[in-house]
Amino acid sequence: MWHYPTCKRWCGNNSEREIITPVMYTVPYAKTEIQFDLLPGMKGTVIHSQALPPLADVLTAIDTTLADPINSAPIRELAHKGDTACIVFTDITRACPDYLLVPPILRELHAAGVRKHDITLVCGTGLHRPSTYEEKVAKLGAEVVQQYHIVDNEPQNSAHLVELGKTDNGTPVSVNKIAYEADLLIATGIVEPHQYAGYSGARKTVAIGAAGEDTIAYTHGPKMIDHPGTRLGMIEGNAFHRAITEAARRAGLRFILNVVVDEETRPVAIYGGEPEATFAKLVSVAQKLYTVPVPHQYDIVVGGVGFPKDSNLYQASRAPSYIFFAPTPVIKKGGVLITPAKCDEGAGKGIGEQRFYKEMQSAPSMSVLLDTMRQRGYQPGAQRAFVMAKVMEVNPVVIVGAKFPEIVKNTKMIPAQTMEQALEFAVKHIGRPDLDVLIIPHALLTLPFIQN
Repeated sequence: MWHYPTCKRWCGNNSEREIITPVMYTVPYAKTEIQFDLLPGMKGTVIHSQALPPLADVLTAIDTTLADPINSAPIRELAHKGDTACIVFTDITRACPDYLLVPPILRELHAAGVRKHDITLVCGTGLHRPSTYEEKVAKLGAEVVQQYHIVDNEPQNSAHLVELGKTDNGTPVSVNKIAYEADLLIATGIVEPHQYAGYSGARKTVAIGAAGEDTIAYTHGPKMIDHPGTRLGMIEGNAFHRAITEAARRAGLRFILNVVVDEETRPVAIYGGEPEATFAKLVSVAQKLYTVPVPHQYDIVVGGVGFPKDSNLYQASRAPSYIFFAPTPVIKKGGVLITPAKCDEGAGKGIGEQRFYKEMQSAPSMSVLLDTMRQRGYQPGAQRAFVMAKVMEVNPVVIVGAKFPEIVKNTKMIPAQTMEQALEFAVKHIGRPDLDVLIIPHALLTLPFIQN
């Protein structure tokens, strides 16, 4: 039995448990942090992802993997003089350091004789809003933005898409035309826990980020999301993973350069090469990094997000849903999920985010919303409403510090100005003050499971 006065910090390895009594708890909030203490009678446990050493020299690691990639010839051997090349990179909602990954890829393409005007960079926005010039600079660096042709994916523009039939599970495959028609298709990405794909990165950057709306609609539809294998941190038996792997294969994805980062966004692994073998290698690292044991279920779970995920409610709501769909349930039925999130863009400005907001706003209840969406289906983007309805049917969700609290309220989540207000709501909702609280500062990079 473990005894603790105010807080127990449990960082995975049993031998590394230590008893500490912090003055305040800290979780990310926008580009800063929010500090809070628990109410009298509450007990807190803080968990972080495992401690893996960050790469000492990131640029050398990139050069090494590009010179000796996994199950693939180097890019300078895959490309030839006169070829066209396309690099699909992640949009601003992903904390992938594309400014580190893309320039070395461009260097390798030029070494093979590929000219600048034969290279196109596609921002894998999926159904998110188009990226701004400033976001492109933040992702790629000013020099790349100024010298290369960069476009956003247009999932609703049929003239910019290619239809590639259906996968074996019926998923329609449509992909960005520039990406498909390039002689060499390359993608960057960040391999981290993902609600549907198990882990993001690699194939998803192209198969969803550079996809048409019909592909996004099917993979995010109720049949796929209700599938028991479509789960956070799960690859084996995951129908979503299988579908997007096949979609990326059909799109012609031949080479990836992907990264795994720790809670401070420091790269701990970077590998490049053939997409599927390289992804498997990265997942093996990610599983060691992100999976953390906890002793039992909790009354309250506080999940931190921070920038860029908390720029809108659509993205920030991933924290409570990731916690709810953890490998083993760590929140008690009726327990309260709390996420501090500024949500400068409200629900979100993209068409997918607006569909999410419309569904949540118009729903009379979460159970009615689930029944309705299962019967009639829904448009892509609205899957976040479907997922959040599953969460909120069981556990209320409190969003702390949102810029537009009325938007939070319209989605049937509970706005709170401060963490103290959120915790007071939890006491009132559950009906007692002696609550057990799990605090996950980086909820999207931590996969808690109950250790038997």
